Amino acid sequence: MTGAWWRRAVRAALGRRAQLRWVHLVLGGALLMPYYLLTTVVFASLVRGAEPFTSLRWQLATFASALPLAALTALFPLVRPLEATAARSLCGLPESAELATGPAGSWDARSRTSLWYALHLTTGGLVSALILSLLPAAALLVALPFTDASRADDLGWPYGFGAAPTALAPVVGLLLLAVVMGIAAGAGALLARWAPVLLGPAPAERLAAAERRAARLASRNRLARELHDSVGHALSAVTLQASAARKVLDTDPEFAREALAAIEETTRDAVGELDSVLGLLREGEDRPAAAPSPTLRDLDGLLARTRAAGVTVELTAPDTLDRLPSVVSREAYRIVQEGLSNALRHAGRVPVRLRIAEDRKKVEITMENPVNGAARARRPGGGRGLRGITERATLLRGTCAWDTVDGVWRLTVRLPVEASR
Repeated sequence: MTGAWWRRAVRAALGRRAQLRWVHLVLGGALLMPYYLLTTVVFASLVRGAEPFTSLRWQLATFASALPLAALTALFPLVRPLEATAARSLCGLPESAELATGPAGSWDARSRTSLWYALHLTTGGLVSALILSLLPAAALLVALPFTDASRADDLGWPYGFGAAPTALAPVVGLLLLAVVMGIAAGAGALLARWAPVLLGPAPAERLAAAERRAARLASRNRLARELHDSVGHALSAVTLQASAARKVLDTDPEFAREALAAIEETTRDAVGELDSVLGLLREGEDRPAAAPSPTLRDLDGLLARTRAAGVTVELTAPDTLDRLPSVVSREAYRIVQEGLSNALRHAGRVPVRLRIAEDRKKVEITMENPVNGAARARRPGGGRGLRGITERATLLRGTCAWDTVDGVWRLTVRLPVEASR
């Protein structure tokens, strides 16, 4: 236990982290020097009787007067990223510590940077002064028994002792060295403790970063929904069409040709929709405008491709769908598309009843298909369709519900219209 304690103590005082913290403290002392010299010149020039070069009292007063000047200059916005970079590299911070990376844009961030800068320069200046004064003294004490004792007075050390105090000088020197190392270790730990507090992002910056992350996540989710609904539906339809064409290729070549033509049309439309979806990733680039996303006006083409896969779709809809707001019409199209895809994937070639009702307040989409003995096992990794439909409805402040009653799968989605106009 004793050996382990000493090893930890030596590692804390002389390990790599301690060495980096020593460098950080010396850097603080070096940054303090211009302010200290400027204040020294001012005192020597303007204050009668000032002795900032020789008097310890005046040197302490100069040190204390230089710190407010340093804190004032730290209000400059670019000081924060520079100090944060130094602290991140030299303070030995834990991995969970979060430091700001950009300039201080608010007075809250600038004031905290100013406090940190004053703390860094204060601890760095004091530790640097101790290093410059006490380390040579410790070295002299350690070497004193091995030097000419008659020269001790010439070195500036009081020498009125006998042989015993001289023999104990190395012990005093080592203790003095341990004191310097302990003070430096404590100052480094203090700076490491306060760096995340004073150099971390301000509350407003954390909120803005959270909003940016939420926006990126929403954009990714939107892209995932678009890819899942458009390309997923096309692949499901093409799979059924190709299967039907393969089964009747020899017995009914005409049907096979119609299925192949439907596959060609479906894949062509899917490529167009894929380009439209990928256009979301290319915002700001110099490129041709992507094709607009389909709406309920394109419902006939969607139903034709679905029927070509061997699925009977019965549609009941008013003639006023083209008057719906574009955002509602676009999301409604994707909801119908995903509902048909679910029927293709999980129920096979079963009749689907699609009813769309619209009034001034809402549009209601109802889809039904039988599942008795026809429901297919869920695909590994599947189950995103209903979640995507729910997300689309929620974005428009609508509702989504589904259930199986008497062997009939029913999906009901209601989207408000007035809130989208």
